[in-house]
Amino acid sequence: MTAGWQFGAIRGPAAGKATRLRVMKVGGSLLRRSAWPEEFAALIAALPRPLILVIGGGAVVDGLRTLDAACPRPPELMHSLAIDAMRLTASLVAESLQLPLVADDPLAYPVAVLDAAAWLEAHPQWRSQLPVGWHVTSDSIAAVIATALAADLVLAKSIGPPSYGTDLAPLAAAGWVDSRFPAAAGGLESITWAVPA
Repeated sequence: MTAGWQFGAIRGPAAGKATRLRVMKVGGSLLRRSAWPEEFAALIAALPRPLILVIGGGAVVDGLRTLDAACPRPPELMHSLAIDAMRLTASLVAESLQLPLVADDPLAYPVAVLDAAAWLEAHPQWRSQLPVGWHVTSDSIAAVIATALAADLVLAKSIGPPSYGTDLAPLAAAGWVDSRFPAAAGGLESITWAVPA
């Protein structure tokens, strides 16, 4: 337990790579916590640099899911809107923590919030790794970005993972990550997690 957070490893962490780039997916559900700015600041302070934050869509994307359930729209449209919605939560986090919001060259800063929608637009070869549908969430988006950047992945979520070892499929089956995540994260050396203590 460090700085109000608990940490654990699913795979790795990669030994001897203390300065290796980390992509941290911050679950949108964490934005429902009243003290999230202070909690995020403590989490960021506890992790080595360089660090890139990918912020989940949270309630904004949940709203899109609700609208789609009531009156289904084309899957491609909803997929694109959900990824675009991540820009809203990323902007909120970046402004609240006074961090740069970047679309490209995230390594120009020791800590930055990534505009994942803009990054995926600029890198269509990686966006194509994300099938269309609600089964793909910011979990897989962050895994694809970490793979593209040869980074380690940290999953900051509201609850810790079930104790299933290094196999990613049971984590998806339990709903802790999305169903695409085992394929999206398959090549990552290090996947760790953080949850509020």
